[in-house]
Amino acid sequence: MTKFTVNGMEVDLDVDPDTPLLWVIRDEVNLTGTKFGCGIGQCGACTVHLDGMAVRACITPVSAVAGATITTIEGLDPDGAHPVQAAWRDLQVPQCGYCQSGQIMQAAAVLSQNPDLTDQQIDDMMTGNLCRCMSYSRIRQAVREAANAMKEA
Repeated sequence: MTKFTVNGMEVDLDVDPDTPLLWVIRDEVNLTGTKFGCGIGQCGACTVHLDGMAVRACITPVSAVAGATITTIEGLDPDGAHPVQAAWRDLQVPQCGYCQSGQIMQAAAVLSQNPDLTDQQIDDMMTGNLCRCMSYSRIRQAVREAANAMKEA
């Protein structure tokens, strides 16, 4: 049995300890906002927060989250009012949208630690999150807008 919290909900599951967290979130907890992309932690589509830090759920075994707090895109702000979510909406960042939950979760985790970033630092922190539609300039602009909103709050 593995116990942890997802978006404020206590979870107690009897799954193989090596099962990737991504599949537990999607198949056992039924939260499908976290996406499967590459399965090797390289694309960032599966990014969630593990005790506030961005991790790739596709390569994180569920055994590694025992007792931890997981936040998925559904739990970041259920009303979509988190500054990163608002900036994404305001600037119409997504095209296809597939990578966006991972992009948002990566940005939110980093900005919670330091909202005062240069464009180069934004690019560096988002490097591991790939976007097939190449909307990187809008992503950078949204991260900057979210960072400004977080500094003002």
